[in-house]
Amino acid sequence: MSDALTFFSIAWLNPWLVFLTAAGTFSGIYVGAIPGLSVTMATSILISFTFKWDVNEALALISGVFIGGVYGGSRTAILLNIPGAPSAIASALDGYPMAKKGLAGEAIGLTTIMSVFGGFIGIIALALFAPLISGFALMFNSRDYLLLGLIGLMLVGTLSGESFAKGIFAAALGVLISMVGLDPMTAEGRFTFGTVALMGGIPYIAAMIGFFGVAEALVQLRHLDMPAVKQKIGRIVPSMSSIKKHFWLAIRTSGIGTVIGALPGTGGDIAALLAYDHAKRSTPDPEVPFGEGATEGLIAPETANNAAVGGAYIPMLTLGIPGDAVTAVIIGALFIHGLKPGPLLLVETPHLFWFIVGSLTLANCFLLIFGLTGVRIFSKVVECPKAVMIPLIIVLSAVGTYAIQNNVTDVYWMLLFGITGYFMKIHGFQVGPVILGVILGPMMDSNYRRAMLGARGDVSTFLWNFVSHPITCVLSLMLLAIVLSQLPVWHRWRQRR
Repeated sequence: MSDALTFFSIAWLNPWLVFLTAAGTFSGIYVGAIPGLSVTMATSILISFTFKWDVNEALALISGVFIGGVYGGSRTAILLNIPGAPSAIASALDGYPMAKKGLAGEAIGLTTIMSVFGGFIGIIALALFAPLISGFALMFNSRDYLLLGLIGLMLVGTLSGESFAKGIFAAALGVLISMVGLDPMTAEGRFTFGTVALMGGIPYIAAMIGFFGVAEALVQLRHLDMPAVKQKIGRIVPSMSSIKKHFWLAIRTSGIGTVIGALPGTGGDIAALLAYDHAKRSTPDPEVPFGEGATEGLIAPETANNAAVGGAYIPMLTLGIPGDAVTAVIIGALFIHGLKPGPLLLVETPHLFWFIVGSLTLANCFLLIFGLTGVRIFSKVVECPKAVMIPLIIVLSAVGTYAIQNNVTDVYWMLLFGITGYFMKIHGFQVGPVILGVILGPMMDSNYRRAMLGARGDVSTFLWNFVSHPITCVLSLMLLAIVLSQLPVWHRWRQRR
C-alpha cells in the first residue's frame, strides 16, 4: 500500500508528468477521431522519440494517448458515421442516428461520462484483481479464442437489422477479405491471383474507411436536397436520473470490457460488440429501438471499450503477454527502457505498476475535462451543407487511407469498398458486420490452425476438445444459444409471449 501511495503521488504531483499525461490525452482524442490514424500508430511513433526519456515520462505520455485515443474514435462515429477506430464501430450504430435527430451534443456528452466511468472500472480491476484476472486469461487456449471469434460473428444478428441471414453474409464477406494475402503458416498466397500487390493483404483500415466513410458519403448524395439537421446543444452533461437509470448496465458492460480486454489478442472492438449485444438482450423495452438512437446502445460499447484499456494492461504487466495491439507496442517500450514485463515485474518493480495505475487514473480525469469541451465546435460538423461535407469526407478518407502505408493501391481498395458498401446499404445490408469479419477473420484463422495442430489433425479429437474442457464447453454452449436464438421458432415463441 505504501508503494501505491508513493507512486500515485509521483504521477499526480509532478507538474511535468501531469502535463505530459494531459498532452497525451488531448492528442489521443483527436488522433482517435481521425479515420486512418490509430492509437497503435500514435503509440509506435511516440516510442521512436521517447526511448531516451525517463521511463516515467514515456509511460505518462503513452497512457494519455491510449486513454484519449480509445475515446476519440466515437466522435466521428457519432457525427459522420465514420468510426475513428474499430472499437467505435458499435458506437456508430446508435450514436449516428442520434446526431441525425439533432442530439449530437447529448450523444457526445453521454459517451464522455460513460467512457470515463468504464475507464475507472478497468483501472480499479487492474489495481485490485490483476493477478486473478491474468491467471484466468492464461487458462484460455486456441479453441477458446476461435470460439470467441465465432461468437463475435454470430452476434452480427444484433447489428444486421431485421435479417440475420444478411448479417451472416456481410460477416462472411469480411472474413473473405481478411483471408487475402500470404498464409501465416505456409507463406503461400491466398486469393492473390498471382498479383504481388495482394500478397500483403488488404489493410482493414482501408476497408473500414471505405465501407463506413465513402459508402455513407455516396448514400448522402441521394439526399442533397435535404437541409442539414440543427443540433440541440443544450445540456451536455447527462442528468443524474439518466445516469442512475443506466448505472447497472454500465457496471455490467464495464465488467465485460475488463474481462475481454484481459484476454490476450482481443481488445476493445470485441468488448464493445459483446457489450452492445448484452445491452440489446437485457433491455427488452428501450425508449428508442436499438439502431435508431437508443442510449443503451451508446452506453454499452463506450463503457466496455474504455474498461478494456485497464484490462489490456493486466496480461501485459503480469504475464508479459499483450492484451491488444497497443499494449504489444508498450511492451516494446518497456524492453527499450530495460524492463521485463512478466510475473516478476510486480515483485522487482512494484513502483512501476502503481505509477502506471496512477497515470491511467490521471489520464481518465483529463478525459472528462477534454471530452466535455469543444462539443459545440464538433457538433457544427453535422450542420455543414452536404455539398461541402461529402467531397471533404471523400478527400479526407483518401488521405487517411494513403497515410497508412503510403500506397495508392490502398486508396483504390477504399474506393472499391465504398462503392460496394453503397450498394449494400441501399439493398438493406449493414456494413458493420463486414468490418467485424475483417477484424476477427485472422484471429479465427490462426487459432483454428493452432487448435487443429494441437489435435494432431484428428477431427474427432478436435471436436472432443470442445466438450471436454470447461471453458471451451461454456463458450460452445454460448455459441449454440446464440444460433438457436435466431431461429424463426424462437422469434414466434417470443411474439406469443
